[in-house]
Amino acid sequence: MDAPHLFATALALGAAAMFALWLVSLALRDASIVDVWWGPGFALIAGAAWRLGSGGDPGRRALASTLVALWGFRLGAYLAWRNFGRGEDPRYQAMRRHWGRRFPVASLFTVFGLQCALMWFVSLPVQAVHVSSGGKLGALDAAGAALALVGLFFETVGDLQLARFRGDPANRASVMDRGLWRYTRHPNYFGDCCVWWGLYAIAAATPLGVWTIASPIAMTFLLLRVSGVALLERSIGKRRPDYAQYAARTSAFVPWPPRRPA
Repeated sequence: MDAPHLFATALALGAAAMFALWLVSLALRDASIVDVWWGPGFALIAGAAWRLGSGGDPGRRALASTLVALWGFRLGAYLAWRNFGRGEDPRYQAMRRHWGRRFPVASLFTVFGLQCALMWFVSLPVQAVHVSSGGKLGALDAAGAALALVGLFFETVGDLQLARFRGDPANRASVMDRGLWRYTRHPNYFGDCCVWWGLYAIAAATPLGVWTIASPIAMTFLLLRVSGVALLERSIGKRRPDYAQYAARTSAFVPWPPRRPA
């Protein structure tokens, strides 16, 4: 299958999965399930591209698909565990109140449809790997895999450290500033960014993949300005009185030694 047909098929598959998920959300009255699907949805697209694509180097195709699967299923499992029994996320509850009776249709386009489009666009480097041959695995692939593994480390360890911290009732109103969180306020988002720049580096070893640089740029923008750092920090200061002091000494994104008090 050539590139245009593969890209179109991946989009159609992602849309079909999201539509089915939307129907489930209506039955459960919980749009939060779309967040759990975010990671596995990428793995689905990568798996389909691996199955349908042709022309890419087998080693590179296996490397990219494996990294996406590790990232996607880990993230999905973590979010499913974290959200279990909590009900619908307050963000979607606010949207439900805003749209009223129109929320089911509105959520199809503004929640599920939007995430489908973003998922397809961000995953373009991985799709390109399966239809564009750039020769055997080389230094760029190794660098990309190393960067993606660094990202997986930050995400996994950061999430585990935060879960352990939150599990202690004594920390209910405290700020997590230990482990990786001592060096960056958002190790999970930093790790996410590393994963997708690493996957782009692997794709950039192919003639088509090098043109997909807008995908990791889009993911970075989302993490920094839309649904990640910016969204969380607008509310966390109200819930954590000591957060301002923590923010003053700790890097927002890229890990860095804490600043000394003035």
